Amino acid sequence: MTISLCRLEDTTVTCRTLGLLVTLTLRILVAPLAAEVQQATKVYRIGWLSPGFPHPDHGPPVDAFRQGLREFGYVEGQNLVIAYRGAEGRIERLPDLAAELVQLQVAVMVAVGTAATRAAQGATHTLPIVMTGTSDPVAQGFVASLARPGGNITGLSNLMADLPSKRLEILKETVPHSARIAVLVNPDNPPAKSVLNTLTVAAQALRLHLHVVELRHAEELDTAFAAMTQEGADALMVLSDPLLMDNLLGRVADLATKSRLPAMYDWKMYVEAGGLMS
Repeated sequence: MTISLCRLEDTTVTCRTLGLLVTLTLRILVAPLAAEVQQATKVYRIGWLSPGFPHPDHGPPVDAFRQGLREFGYVEGQNLVIAYRGAEGRIERLPDLAAELVQLQVAVMVAVGTAATRAAQGATHTLPIVMTGTSDPVAQGFVASLARPGGNITGLSNLMADLPSKRLEILKETVPHSARIAVLVNPDNPPAKSVLNTLTVAAQALRLHLHVVELRHAEELDTAFAAMTQEGADALMVLSDPLLMDNLLGRVADLATKSRLPAMYDWKMYVEAGGLMS
């Protein structure tokens, strides 16, 4: 199974595709059983591992994932159970949560983001893992190649190395007078360093000055926006991550509006929450 490259910045499309990958994995796993006996009442168990919050009704990604599964006949409460596990922003909990899902004998584990994928990889070398929101899975050591992943991991790669510079370019075109761009980032998110390096190179080419504002805790958000205003930022780039930022998207979009900062986001769900563009 090849790795899908997510060029569409649409979380709904991404997570419905994720549902398809999980469905394919389930069908591969149960094919030998189906050849022997019809299991119309069999209930399948999927593990969902996230660095964020485990609540099953949290946000468009989970809704789209469920919808994708429903379209292929897997319905929660009927023939499907999804075991949600979230680290609530404490990534050091992810290995234990991944081990817990393995102990539950889930048929397949969905890992959201790089940190969760690494925890899942450490917990099992046999259980199928479907990753999402992961930057450069080859460099991370998750797969051998995009065409032939090998091992027990497949899923979606979000091209984090290619998109940030294009987002900055579009933001500059949208706000042509801008000279100072604030970048709101959670430095504890594993891809953050490489994304910032890419943005720095792009900013030099565009003759822009980047003001990096780090956000590690939700309660620091108001202070972060105050710092942007104090530094005279003309516009804003928000680097999403499932650990922290994606759980604050409504507040981030609202503060950007109140601060009169035209903002570029990674995903459509930020726009749906009131953000300017993605």
